[in-house]
Amino acid sequence: MQRLTDRVAVVTGSSTGIGRAIAERFGREGAKVVINSRELRRAQEAVDALRAEGISAIAVEGDISRPEDSERLAQAAVTEFGGLDIWVNNAGINAIAPSLELDYRDFLRVIEVNLAGCFAGSQAAGRVMVPQGHGVILQIGSIFGEVGMPMRAAYCSAKHGLLGLTKVLSNEWARSGVRVVCLDPAYIRTDLDVQDQATGSYDDADVERRTPMGRYGTLDEVAGVALFLCSDDAGYVTGSRVTVDGGWMGYGGW
Repeated sequence: MQRLTDRVAVVTGSSTGIGRAIAERFGREGAKVVINSRELRRAQEAVDALRAEGISAIAVEGDISRPEDSERLAQAAVTEFGGLDIWVNNAGINAIAPSLELDYRDFLRVIEVNLAGCFAGSQAAGRVMVPQGHGVILQIGSIFGEVGMPMRAAYCSAKHGLLGLTKVLSNEWARSGVRVVCLDPAYIRTDLDVQDQATGSYDDADVERRTPMGRYGTLDEVAGVALFLCSDDAGYVTGSRVTVDGGWMGYGGW
């Protein structure tokens, strides 16, 4: 039995990486999926691949740092598929630099996308889900929402804030049947990681040495946990964070 049969899911930033892996897994489990990217062409390419597997999907262009774009994503789901059951706040950016040198505008842009954008997306989803009496909002956070790391002032601030946002929204909407959960990955092999290595003074060997399991996580491993959290199997899980980190947070040695 498919776990998300006939459910409608919006996944932001889902043309590549973690977002696309989650959208693909949801679609294979029966969900109808709204794919989002700031570039319609990239979103449509992902949709074409999903449709080739027999998955119902549409592409919607939008920048989640603009609240009106999140509202448009939610409306597209309702108009095209008749509802909205799952919203995944996945889209995000990074800005790595020593804190004395980090441009203030870059700091604000990360907060705008990674935190304020997640609030706007959650709010747009909540305006549909709360009145209907059910739904799941999944925040894609990071282990850097739980710990600090040099040169990540903007990213860590945003991801720490996302945990607080998750708790507040889950408190407010639990009695309305809406669950809000945060999934915190560690280092996962994506294009964003390749970009971060160029400015973040680390390489594959550093990640493998620091991670107790001795390797990067995979997109499929993150998508599998996302599927669980958004399915009925996690029906009593809300206001929580779940780490997918190969033991990173549990290791306190040298």
